[in-house]
Amino acid sequence: MDWKTFFDRLGMNGTRWQWKIMKWERKAKQFKSGDFSTADFSVHRLILYLNLGLFSMMVIHGALAGYGFGGLFRPPVQLSLTWGGQYWPAVLEHGQWWRCLTYAYSHGGIIHLAFNMMVLYQVGPLVERELGPGRFMVLYTATAITATLAGLLWHANVPVVGASGALFGLIGFSIVYFHRLGAAGLQLRNFMLQWACFAFIFGLLVGADNAGHFGGAVGGALFGLVLPPRSLFRPGLNRIWNALGLLCALVTLLALLSMIVSIVTA
Repeated sequence: MDWKTFFDRLGMNGTRWQWKIMKWERKAKQFKSGDFSTADFSVHRLILYLNLGLFSMMVIHGALAGYGFGGLFRPPVQLSLTWGGQYWPAVLEHGQWWRCLTYAYSHGGIIHLAFNMMVLYQVGPLVERELGPGRFMVLYTATAITATLAGLLWHANVPVVGASGALFGLIGFSIVYFHRLGAAGLQLRNFMLQWACFAFIFGLLVGADNAGHFGGAVGGALFGLVLPPRSLFRPGLNRIWNALGLLCALVTLLALLSMIVSIVTA
């Protein structure tokens, strides 16, 4: 199709829209082939924005529900559970499966949120640049699940919120993966070790879910142990990973929508 002529007939700048469509087509080909060396699509940034948006909605909902703005610094447990906090009895006894993912997008106050998003902002780009969006989304989702499974074994009746389990998954992956790269990856490995120490100390200070941290780190480390270096990524497998990443994104979206429906219908 001659896109320039098409948009010219609509009274729009056909040349400008033709360039935009060419850019979109180029990005689609990059995603399909797994070549993300020049792509500006960012999963970690979308996750960051999603966390900020959901926290803002929770605080506003808490204020309207009579909690005041206490939810900004220390949300009541019931408010945190309403907005996706993990509580295994609700999962096992009432079928609220979506909590296994939504808890990783919910936070217990602005300080908790700020620290986790700072870690994501620092660590996320390095990991996503190495893996590409598809593998990154699979890693983030899988380690959020391994983190909450560790919580099930350790303290099943304790409500849990926060992205730190998945973030420890990114860190655990990076420590193992970059260590395997030898001298070329030692600087990044050490950088991730520093963040692991910072996050662990912060967790001790605020009484965070160390079971989730452990579960996420182990899941990420296993991922880093089996994933080949980027130079050995195969185009055929890239398409499979991209499909798996899209599937993880859709399941996460479905989980968030299920949470919203539960709030509206409560």
